[in-house]
Amino acid sequence: MATDDQQHPDDPAAAVERAADVLAALWAASQHVLETRVSASQFQALTVIARHGKVNLNGLAEAMGAIPSSASRLCDRLQAAGFVTRSESSHSRREVELTLTRSGRALMAEVGRLRRQEITRILAAMSPADRVHLLVGLTGFAQAAEPAADGSRERPA
Repeated sequence: MATDDQQHPDDPAAAVERAADVLAALWAASQHVLETRVSASQFQALTVIARHGKVNLNGLAEAMGAIPSSASRLCDRLQAAGFVTRSESSHSRREVELTLTRSGRALMAEVGRLRRQEITRILAAMSPADRVHLLVGLTGFAQAAEPAADGSRERPA
């Protein structure tokens, strides 16, 4: 049972950090399914590509904090495994676009299903009022973290 100061922490940043640690552990557990199919860095690349739908090699490297040649070698392995396709960009013939194959999308869907299953189990253990508070809080947190797409709202300092 949670103590009162766990439900109303004096340090909201610490509470968010604790929740993020729990989610990170859930994410890691869901990736055990992948251990024989892709490495952690390959999964990171698949996640970036899935998020964007398609991405060029430089964009992938930047999102991963890697150099383009390393991202390219990573994509070579993902392509050989059947998870990624490379195609000529519609914007520039010198640019290569990366997209997930049907197998790549299925792999990402499987991981997402496992994550949602575990989150659903945890949410079911919470009171209905706590679930409502969580939803309101997470929605506000996400909105504060991302500026409006049209740039009309500045990101808080």
